[in-house]
Amino acid sequence: MNREIHSWWSPRLDKNMEIAVYGHFGPALLMFPSAAADYLEYERFYMIDSIAPYIEAGKVKVFSINSINSESWLNRKMQPHHKAIRHQSYNYYIFDEVVPFIQMHCQSRVPIMTTGVSLGAFHGANVFFRRPDLFAGTIAMSGVYDLTQYSDGFFNEDCYFNSPIHYLPNLTDHHTLELMRRGRIHILTGQGAYEAPDASRKLSDILNSKSIPHELDVWGYDMRHDWPTWRAMLPYFMETRF
Repeated sequence: MNREIHSWWSPRLDKNMEIAVYGHFGPALLMFPSAAADYLEYERFYMIDSIAPYIEAGKVKVFSINSINSESWLNRKMQPHHKAIRHQSYNYYIFDEVVPFIQMHCQSRVPIMTTGVSLGAFHGANVFFRRPDLFAGTIAMSGVYDLTQYSDGFFNEDCYFNSPIHYLPNLTDHHTLELMRRGRIHILTGQGAYEAPDASRKLSDILNSKSIPHELDVWGYDMRHDWPTWRAMLPYFMETRF
């Protein structure tokens, strides 16, 4: 499998940001790390190995990026307002730097799906809902889509526009809604230890209220909030949906 590591100084984040690329060709899959992890997390936990046949067959080309969660919602030493600003800067890093890099690396405007587990699922879903003109859909695994779960009670305009549970019900722009309706939205969750299936069900209910097609896939009580669950989920979707 082709594997490349790239990095550049991000003007949006004012720091060096790495990105791992796996594969030669295919639609792009942009992977967001969980919690405070980095761009190699999915490699270390064998998620890349689990989808290697699909990468090598050209079903997907993977781009795995760094998180800045330790500089935002997971940083207990930061003021909440500064956390929200940093989150917004991360979004613009994705929109203004990562997306153009993917298009340049693929030498075309390939469809870009987002994916992630846990907090990575939140980020992957949020950037799709924020910019469905840039992304073709999302595969969100074991996420919580209410930013107040991470903001410790703080809530301002930046939080509102990064909390899908809050901004999606009030979204009325026809063009944006139509773009979402054309996307491929897959919401996956287990029901085992430390999972929060009701968070996925709530997001699904909101999407239904907006007539946004999507798939809610609730797995069994034996599926914990852990890597064996996600190593089962993502290859299954690669095999059956791609």
